[in-house]
Amino acid sequence: MIISEETQEQLIKDVTCQYQGSEYVLNWYWSADVPCVYVHKSPYDTPFDPSQISEGQLKLYTREEYKVHKGLREKTEGIGRYTYRIFPCRLQNGKPVLLIPEGDAHIVHVSTGKAKIYYSFKRGRNWFSSYQSLQIRIFSEIPIPKDVLCYVKKEGSAPAHKDDGTSYAFIRDLEPGVNLMPEIEIKKKDVIRLFFTDGKKYGELYELIPE
Repeated sequence: MIISEETQEQLIKDVTCQYQGSEYVLNWYWSADVPCVYVHKSPYDTPFDPSQISEGQLKLYTREEYKVHKGLREKTEGIGRYTYRIFPCRLQNGKPVLLIPEGDAHIVHVSTGKAKIYYSFKRGRNWFSSYQSLQIRIFSEIPIPKDVLCYVKKEGSAPAHKDDGTSYAFIRDLEPGVNLMPEIEIKKKDVIRLFFTDGKKYGELYELIPE
């Protein structure tokens, strides 16, 4: 069972991340009277409630370990973005008490690379109509939720951003590998492009590449 209490002191701050080959190193400022910390790692943007922390979600890390390893070293495995929370501790009867500070000075976000998403279009031929069929082909390295991407249609020229034309949502999540979308009917003068629904958020996680 984790014993915790709130604190108004900034005992841990200036948390940074440096990438070194196949690993990354977290460093931070330790207050002189902090003997150890609890480290909590979670997927980026996951709701966090400090009252719901369990012991299995935490890693106890001592000041001595920090000095030996010159920080907290983690392997760069897979592709994703994570949030690290470094909680200072005080000792009570020789056991650590987790201190929950105000603000976010004890927090750092870490990206382990962007997943590549490749896309292309296959247009059907219809010589005697102003319309034609179009199928979107998407290749992804990892699963992608359907709300990450949208496709935008614009007549006469390529859309410059997700609001530059008529935007359409995807109806299902994308699986790793090749994903063939259902055929749609468009005008021959229509131009289609794919965009992130939230460029700032998803642009840090994925790389969208036209083929």
